[in-house]
Order: sequence, then C-alpha cells, then structure tokens
Amino acid sequence: MLHLIKYNLLVKVKNFATTFWPLIFPLLLGTMFYFAFGNIDDADFETVQVGIVKEEEPDTLFLMFLDQMENNGNHLIAAQELSGTAALAKLENEEISGIYYVGKAPSLTVAANGIPQSILQSVLTSYETGKSTIRQIVRTHPSGLWKGIQKMLNQQEPIIQVSLGGHTINGTVQFFYALIAMTCLYGCFIGFGSAITLQANITALAARRCVTPTHKLKLILSEQIASFLLGYFDVIVLLVYLRYILKLDFQGKIGPMLLISFFGSLIGVSIGIFVGSLGKMKEGVKIGIILGISMICSFLSGLMNNTMKDIVEKNAPFINRINPAALISDAFYCINVYDDLGRYYRNLITLAVMSVVLVAASFLLIRRESYDSI
Repeated sequence: MLHLIKYNLLVKVKNFATTFWPLIFPLLLGTMFYFAFGNIDDADFETVQVGIVKEEEPDTLFLMFLDQMENNGNHLIAAQELSGTAALAKLENEEISGIYYVGKAPSLTVAANGIPQSILQSVLTSYETGKSTIRQIVRTHPSGLWKGIQKMLNQQEPIIQVSLGGHTINGTVQFFYALIAMTCLYGCFIGFGSAITLQANITALAARRCVTPTHKLKLILSEQIASFLLGYFDVIVLLVYLRYILKLDFQGKIGPMLLISFFGSLIGVSIGIFVGSLGKMKEGVKIGIILGISMICSFLSGLMNNTMKDIVEKNAPFINRINPAALISDAFYCINVYDDLGRYYRNLITLAVMSVVLVAASFLLIRRESYDSI
C-alpha cells in the first residue's frame, strides 16, 4: 500500500497541470484579492476640517465638546475659529468641509454631501442628544449632572461591529475563506486524474493496472490518499501564505484551521474520483462537470460576492448544508468569528460523511466496470 502511495505521489508531482491549478492559481488569486481589498477595513479616514464661527452668546458647552472631539486621540475633526466671511470663502474653496455656527443653538452649514459632511452632522447630532440627556438629568436627578456632562465630553472610541464571540467582523474576509474552500475543492482535479488511471478503456496505464491482482478498493484508496496528501499540501501552503506572508487577520488557532483544511481537501479529492468514475463519458465532459461543481459551489460560498452565502441562507438554507465550499467557509467563521464549536464540528462531520459516501460510490462504479479486451 505504501509503495503505491509513494509512486502515485511521484507521478502526480511531475504532472504540471496537476500542480498548477490546485496550488499556483489560488496563490495568484489570493495575492490579487489582497491588493484589491485585503486592507480595505484598515483604511483610515482623513481628519475632517471644519470652521467655527462664534455668534452672540455662543454655546460654551458645545465649544468644549468640539475641543474634546478634536483632542481625544481619534483625530476625527480639526476645528479652526474663523470669521463668517473667511469661513464661507474656505468652504467654497473646499479647504474645509463645513462650518459650525455656534450661537445659542449650534448649527452646521455644508456645501456638498459626502462622508466628511456626514461625520460633522453626526458630531452635532451626538452633542444635541447628549445635551437633551443632560436636561433630563437636571429635571429628574440633579445630583448626577456633573457625571452626565463628563460622560458627554469624554467620547468613547468609535463603535466597531463585533460578533457575539467578541471578534471583529471583517467584511472582506469572506472572500479569503471562500478562496480556501475553492482550493480544497480544486483537489477534485487531482482526484479526477487518479480516477482516469483506474479505467482501462481510457489510458494504457489504467489497462496495465486493471490486470494486476491488486484489489480495486486498494487501488482506489491508494490513489485517494496520494491525491489527498498532495491536495492537503496545496491548501496548507495557501493557508500559511495568507496568514503569515500576507498577514491576514485570521484570529483562530492554526490547529482547527488545519483540521478544516483536512476535511476540505478530502471532499475535494473524493468529488474528483467520483466524477472520474462516472460511466463512459468523454474526459472533456467530466472535466467540465468537476469545473462546474467547484466554481458553482465556490460562487455560492461567497468567492465572487461576499454576501452570497447569506443570500442563500435566507432563501435556500438547505444548499448551504450540502455545499462543501459553504461548509468549509462556515467552519472558518465558526472558529474565527462565532466561537461556535458545535456548528464547527457539525460542518466537519458533514464533510466527512460526504467523502465516505463518494468514495464508496466510486468503488462500486469502478468495480462494476468490465472490458471485453484489455
């Protein structure tokens, strides 16, 4: 058995097509993903420039509030006190994004719509909400007035979206999880090549192997193990590249990630062996089938659209339960975002069961093949 696995590996490694698509292509695609949007969530907004025009009886509390916003370390806004004429001139020349007129009731003037203007409006709205709260405190609990003012002036860090497990949710990470899932499924090309070498009517090598006394199940298992080892190696290389070279923020432990990749590679190879064992279809047709399976599954798991898996979950959740790429991607979410080990293990068990069923079906298909002449 071991010598069969050894020589199967040597044959596959020397085949350029077998090594390029499952290994080099995902690395290239991952690199393009990284430069396209890998650091999009780390992008910082530029400090918003705003002018302050003091009117009669300016709201001192609002001026203190702006000073606190400017100096709290977030560098969200940079305010400069100007005369009315100078402020309008700078606003027209786009040197500032807006003007705060600070009188009894502060107001905001802008000349365009955009993110800077929205930030300035949010700052004003936040102040007005805090001031309304302080008035409520004065009426109901005067002794807490000073604490209320301090709370309003000491703004908290910007709110970030996190999961129930406490990990930051990165909207672009789904692309990379789906990329890993696609790489696992690309093991189907390696598995397909293995199945071809077991069909005597397709290649001379297969014809020689079929007349040997070696049991068909032993041949299939040796091919699957060799294909799996090569496919698993490809996925590990991609995972190491994404995590340690591109330094993507995969927060989960490497052990569970490798376990996901293990079962993902297993299902990919199993799909390839099963499709390669189907009937007497031409090789080109079978390649089209495995390419269609791998790409459709990857698309539905979020490879081209990071919201696709959620759309499928809302409209046809059963597809996500049987889509191997979605199961792999979801398992990564379980350890990196959700902290849901129950769901994680359910995904792994589903992948394992699917792999066993496909291998058993492949054995039955190949065993039943008979030839008039070899």
